[in-house]
Amino acid sequence: MASLAFPADAERTMVDFMNDNYAHSNLMYAQVYGQLWEALAARMVGLDRTGMDLEVTMPGGAQRLRLPFDHQLQDEGDAQQTLVAMSFNARDVLKQRPR
Repeated sequence: MASLAFPADAERTMVDFMNDNYAHSNLMYAQVYGQLWEALAARMVGLDRTGMDLEVTMPGGAQRLRLPFDHQLQDEGDAQQTLVAMSFNARDVLKQRPR
């Protein structure tokens, strides 16, 4: 059986890239997929073939959140495509959400 983890260096690269370049996507993941609508910020702390782990800043403090993917990721390219699709979907959901 194949490991559900990415190689440590690949995971670190993807996590750092998301935190450095797409913090807004991390926040949208927490708000939409985690239904933490009041989240103020989110930082990715882990990523494997089945989901991502976020550290989410809420008005009352920080909490950890595990978000599963809708399929098992095959490789880093699949991770990128999946995260982009999730980000676009989350953006659309937030656009339609009443404020």
